[in-house]
This record gives sequence, C-alpha cells and structure tokens, in this order.
Amino acid sequence: MALELRPKLHRYCARMTGSAIDGEDVVQQALLKALEAMPETGPLADPQAWLFRITHNAAQDFLRRYMRETGTFADEDAEMIANADENVHLRQIAALSLRSFMRLAPAQRSAEILRDVLGHSMLELSQILGTSLPAVKAALQRGRAHLQELAGVPDDIATPALADAEHARLLDYVGLFNDRDFDAIRAMLAEDVKLDLVARLEAKGRAQVGSYFYRYSLVRDWHCAPGIVDGRAAVLMYDPEDKAGPPSYFILLEWLDGGVSTIRDFRFARYALEGAEIVRLG
Repeated sequence: MALELRPKLHRYCARMTGSAIDGEDVVQQALLKALEAMPETGPLADPQAWLFRITHNAAQDFLRRYMRETGTFADEDAEMIANADENVHLRQIAALSLRSFMRLAPAQRSAEILRDVLGHSMLELSQILGTSLPAVKAALQRGRAHLQELAGVPDDIATPALADAEHARLLDYVGLFNDRDFDAIRAMLAEDVKLDLVARLEAKGRAQVGSYFYRYSLVRDWHCAPGIVDGRAAVLMYDPEDKAGPPSYFILLEWLDGGVSTIRDFRFARYALEGAEIVRLG
C-alpha cells in the first residue's frame, strides 16, 4: 500500500512544505513512523486514512521546525468561516507553484490539498486532519478563496544560482557522467559519501556507493545536464532521444571539502518532478 500511495503522499507533502525535495523528506519520515507503529497497531478500518494521518502529522512537525528555525509564524488557524465560492477552478489551482500553497495557513493548506488536489471526501479530510467537519469546511473555504486571489499573483522569486566553485564541480561531474567515465567520478567521492537511491536503497562509504555507478554503466536510457532543483545543485536526467525535452528525473549532489559527500538519486521516484522548480544551466 505504501508503495502505491507514495506519489500521492508526495503531492501532499510537497505542497505542504513548498518544496518537492523537502516533501520527499517528509514522506520518508512518515513511512518510517508508520513502519515503527505497525507492531502496536491493530486492524485498521481505513489503512489509507491512517497513513495519511501519519503523513499529515509529519508535515506539521516539519513546519513547526521550520518556523522555529526561521522565526516565522503561520497565519491564524482556519477555524473562522469565510464566504468563498465553492466553484473552484481546479485547473487554475493545479497550475499554481508549490510556493503558492505555502502562503496559506497550515490548516487551510491541508484542507485545500487533500480536497482539491488529491480528491479526498470531506469525511476523509476530517479523519486525516483529526478535526470536525465544520472546521474542515471553514478551512477549505478560506483556502479556496485565498488561492483564487493568488492565482494571478507572480511568485516574484529571483532565479537561483550556484556559487562558482559548486557550479564548476557540477559541470565536471556531469561531463564525466556523460562520458561514462565512472572511475573518475568514483575518485571524486568523499570517503564517507552517502547515497540515497530514493524509494529503493541507501548506502554509505566509497566502496558501497561505487557499485551504484556500475549499474548506470549498464544502461543507456539517460543523458544528463547541469541544473538547479528547488535551489540545490542537481544533475538533470533526460531521455537521450529527447535531450531538449523535459527532464525524466534528477540527482541531487552535495560536496564537502571538495569531495562528493551526498548523492540523492530520484530515478525510482520520478513523481518528485511534479511542482519542482527546475533551472537548466547548460
């Protein structure tokens, strides 16, 4: 069930956090919490609502940490009823950026995403959010009204850029990857490098992570380009037959003391592309 629901959970979390990458972090935390809770959980009348409830709580925890770290605070909680048109233009909402949802108060954001993006019923919203139907309806009304106001407002966000040193390292990595010179890439790895092949496996250490590149050497369904995803250095992976088209997925890279310290590959989690802010650098 978790595997089938993972893309849907990510759609919720990405909009709750305002980032496709942070959204995936929350999904992973939620699935881990669900796994830990399973031994003590009896028969579930609605396993999907149970998993969404855990995911919702994980997203709320993320937002609380974010507000503590940044010193920002959400708008008032949506217990107040506001008059809003129930006739929401869903295509207009679907076109909004993830950052647009971050402008809603958390309760409004949750209700709006669950109802108008993921299609849950009002009763399911009440179960997932752990609140009354009147409170859910009020949050949804306010969220819909606010999103309609935001639909015509540009995000007004500066184009992201990388520091010169990070940009140069990324270009080197992408060049070697396209040349299939994986031995040279292995030499770039930090001794304690970490790999997260999202939704598949994790590995740590140069020896274990090295085998990851062997798997890439066996396939030819990719061509890469340097880029930025949600403000982070990324390798954008394309269909080699459509290099000018949209990327198929991406790989995030981090460096420490000149070596590649973290590789986060979304080859098996391509749903993370939805809503991500992507800039191609070459």
